[in-house]
Parts: sequence; structure tokens; C-alpha cells
Amino acid sequence: MTNFTRRGALGLMGGAATLPMLGTPALANTKMTVGALRFTSHAASFVAFERGYFSEEGLDVDFRFFQAAQPMAVAIASGDADFGVTSITGGLISLAEKGAAKVIGGALSEEQGIDGQMILASNAAHEAGLTAPDQLDGKSFAVTQAGSSFHYMGAKIAEAENAEMSFKPLQKVGAIIGAMKSGQVDAWTIVPHIGKALVGGGAVKHIGMVSDYLPDYQVTTVFTSAENAENERAKTEAFLRAFSKGAADFNAALVDKSTDEAGMEDMVKLIHKYVYADDPYEKASKSIINGAMRINANASLNMGSVTDQVDWFKSEGLIKDSISTETLVDSSYVEMI
Repeated sequence: MTNFTRRGALGLMGGAATLPMLGTPALANTKMTVGALRFTSHAASFVAFERGYFSEEGLDVDFRFFQAAQPMAVAIASGDADFGVTSITGGLISLAEKGAAKVIGGALSEEQGIDGQMILASNAAHEAGLTAPDQLDGKSFAVTQAGSSFHYMGAKIAEAENAEMSFKPLQKVGAIIGAMKSGQVDAWTIVPHIGKALVGGGAVKHIGMVSDYLPDYQVTTVFTSAENAENERAKTEAFLRAFSKGAADFNAALVDKSTDEAGMEDMVKLIHKYVYADDPYEKASKSIINGAMRINANASLNMGSVTDQVDWFKSEGLIKDSISTETLVDSSYVEMI
């Protein structure tokens, strides 16, 4: 297990448009692979598939599942997957700089009034005094890789609290959970459907919220290869339309709760096919419901948050100073907010 400090990670890794609404699919039986994590936050794609929104657009979708964001970015760039939802990472930005990937929209967002990503402490660290984020100085913080979204969140929290932390890259979320449970690492941030389950089971302690430090954080984005963004506009727009319908259904059922109880239950059962699928429905449903965060309407993208993230990667020396948000984002597909 390799550790690195906040500063020791150096050297490691526009305009608004609305999606056209077509009366009939512009495509027919177009095969497509969508990258995903088995997280509630990826539910828009699952809903679009299960409710036929992809099919309505003429898209024949298969899913490819990953355990971290950066491998998904590599798969999109190499053509092993066509579209995906992922956080902004140093790896994704570097692929965009090489002309291999583009962010085309927004997905999960932190929003005031909605439970979002949680700051957790291991039981051992909590017993030793880590009961709030202002006590993170000198502590270890789990990330998947250097330049991951976990690294960004941890660094922003550390900056706000004037704390020096060591970051431990553990590659996969499952490995981080194990390290937290065993006390090998002190702290971590994670989406609520995982965080609340861990806290409720007594495996870790909840010590704060990411939204207190990043209130408008664009947690995940919709992205594709630069080839698709530039030369496959009909297919890309079709994906975004279907994805946006899935997001609207998800938000209505589990975030705004504007559907009836039957509508909520239908949504939870749909997501359970992909998230906590090995757990009984009665157990999984609580985590799915408690973990719902806003997925941006019409895949709109918070460019203020994107800019902050790109600037942070530059400040850490994780990407070239010459890289701009325009390098990463194709702003011609969705509304920039």
C-alpha cells in the first residue's frame, strides 16, 4: 500500500445548447456499450435501459461494469465502451488532453437540503479523537487513485481545515471499505447509499458532509470518446435524451418524491437489479432510498464546479497548466449552468 502526502502527489497522475427532441428515432438497433458502477448514482442509465428509453432512441445497450472511475475513462477512450458516467479525474483530463475523451454533460450533484456524500472516520480513528473534519490534521485519507475524485474532495476538505493528511491509494471502493473497517486508514468520503449502510452497521463513524465544503460540487459527469462527441452527434444526442429521461424518473421517485409510494417502490426495485443485487430487497431498499442524490435535469453541467476541479488538478501538478475546461468539455450538447 503506497502512501502519498497532499503535496507529494505531484507528478502522479462555453456555450449552452438544448438537445433536439425528435419524433422518431434517428437510429435503429445501434449497438452501444455503457460504462457504469453499481452505485445508485448511476441509476439514470439503468432506468433508461429498463424503461425502454434507450430502445425508443434506436439504441441497443449493453452495460460494462467497473469498480473505479479511471478504468472506465480508459475504456471509453479506447472504444471498449461508448458512454459512461464518472467523476472528473486526472486520468480523464489527461485523456481529454490527448484528444481521446470529452465530457458532454452532468450527472450527480451536491444540493443543499439533500443528503449527499459523507465524510467518514474509521472506528479506531474516531476512538482516538477524530470526531469532526477539523481534526483531520495528521490523519490518513483513503482514495482510489491519485487524481481521483476522492483525492480532490479530501484535498479541498484539508485545505479548508488547514490540515495536512496522507492519502492512501487503494484502487477499489471495496478495498477502501475493508481498510476503513480494519482501521488501516483514518478517513474517507463516499456517496450516501454506501456511507449510511456502513454507519448503520457500526463499521465506521459519520463525522461530516462534503456539501459543507463543496456545496455545488458536480460529482459526476456524462462522458464519451472525442470521436463520438465530434463525429457521432446523432448517437450522442440520442444517448443523452434517453439518459435524461431516466434521470427525470429517478429524481421524481427518490429525490423530489413527487410520485406515489408505488412509483417509489417500482423505482427501488428497478435499481435493485443493479445495486446491492446480492442483498435481499428489504435490506437493499433502505440503502437505495437513503442514498438518492440529485441527477442533473437534462444532463446540464455545472461549469463553475468543473472549472474549480480543473484548477485544483493544475495546482497539484496532476495535469498540464495549458489544459483548460474547453480541453475537457464539449459544451455544445447540454446547458452549462
